[in-house]
Amino acid sequence: MYRFIYLLFVVFLFISNSNEVGAKIGWQHRNVESNSVIPNEMRVTYSDEDVDIFNNYLQMMVGKKGLPFNELIIETALYFRNVPYVASTLESEEEHLIINLRELDCTTFVENVIALANTVKDEYPSFERFCDYLRLLRYRKGMVSGYTDRLHYFSDWIYENEQAGFVRDMTKQAGGRPYSLNLSFMSSHPESYPVLRSYPEFIEIIKKKEQEISHRNIYAMIPKADINKSQEIKSGDIVCFVTKIDGLDITHVGFVYIQGNVMTFVHASSSAKKVIVDLKSLQPYAESVKSTIGIMIVRPLKNSFFIANVIK
Repeated sequence: MYRFIYLLFVVFLFISNSNEVGAKIGWQHRNVESNSVIPNEMRVTYSDEDVDIFNNYLQMMVGKKGLPFNELIIETALYFRNVPYVASTLESEEEHLIINLRELDCTTFVENVIALANTVKDEYPSFERFCDYLRLLRYRKGMVSGYTDRLHYFSDWIYENEQAGFVRDMTKQAGGRPYSLNLSFMSSHPESYPVLRSYPEFIEIIKKKEQEISHRNIYAMIPKADINKSQEIKSGDIVCFVTKIDGLDITHVGFVYIQGNVMTFVHASSSAKKVIVDLKSLQPYAESVKSTIGIMIVRPLKNSFFIANVIK
């Protein structure tokens, strides 16, 4: 059952207001005055099942709050093992924060895992705080005013979330070489994006953002033949598969998972149609994908900046 939910002053207090007949996801408008910093009247959608998944996760992780953050990332990633892979769950006519823990693609898997791990470490762990973290991870400066605010290119996602204190790009330290981007795929293939088909005026905005990202002289890449040479890759790091497809940057992401001497990764797999621990180790996997030319390594961080500067 889906419902309109308003968050009141007291944390965890939800009031069911009405049911949306035939709606796939409940509509939520929230006026927040205490333990969440989601702007007033910002639309958030989720289902009762998403709240149940969150609560079950939080209960399971209560005794693991003291784990090092990279270990908590892996515990969280493994919690979602076998969850179905479903693409395009964030697409809607009107851009808003969508919570979907029932179906994941590779990017939403990474975002949700990092947001959940930060929530476990938070002084006030709650579903509302999880929504805050997810919004800050998914949208540029945490602002959700439209489709172009979402971090569509993962290289931009890395840049913005490093600025926000959620991650650190470790590619250079892990043996990466300087790498230049030349992004253009979204603006040159608007037919592949439903929102750009419906709102062609967004294309120019996207194009300008592609140019801005491409002009950043900050990126590096580890060639796929050199992955096993790196001594700096750790369990819990985000592995980003860099592509040679014209106009794109990264086509797949997941979390490095090291067991003994085997370095593989946990990811939402489009071929397996679910979240898996891949049977291939990292370098053979990268070498098996012809369009992959290398990887970037990005380390998730407990976001103390968010606690100190956003929550007052």
